[in-house]
Amino acid sequence: MSAVPRHEKAGSAERPPGRFRRMLDRLSSSQEDLEFQELREDTQATGCTRISECSDRQIVKVAGTLRTVTLRPRAGVPALEAELFDGTEPLDVVWLGRRSIVGIEPGRRIIASGRVAMSHGRRVLFNPTYELRPLGKE
Repeated sequence: MSAVPRHEKAGSAERPPGRFRRMLDRLSSSQEDLEFQELREDTQATGCTRISECSDRQIVKVAGTLRTVTLRPRAGVPALEAELFDGTEPLDVVWLGRRSIVGIEPGRRIIASGRVAMSHGRRVLFNPTYELRPLGKE
């Protein structure tokens, strides 16, 4: 007997797991795992690229939840930094020359577009265009 669920085996047909399997997976998952799964599904539903699939200098459109928002000067210039998480990897979003932006706060879901840069081993979007997602369920 294998430890890999039947719906994840390499040779199995590519069909979504049944209702019973989804219910069993939800009951055996931690709250954090469920939140990550919800974020991944939201990213897929919006047609955005997963952060884990973004490479250096690629132009992307990503979606996720802001986990932290801080004000950190960069080279003497004010910079609003936020960590965007989509359930796969974090991405730093930086708005140079800004001290605050209305609506940019922890827990807010956004869609951001721009060119990914790598800084100290982390993915970063500088001055992206963004859309604020509605609060609560749609």
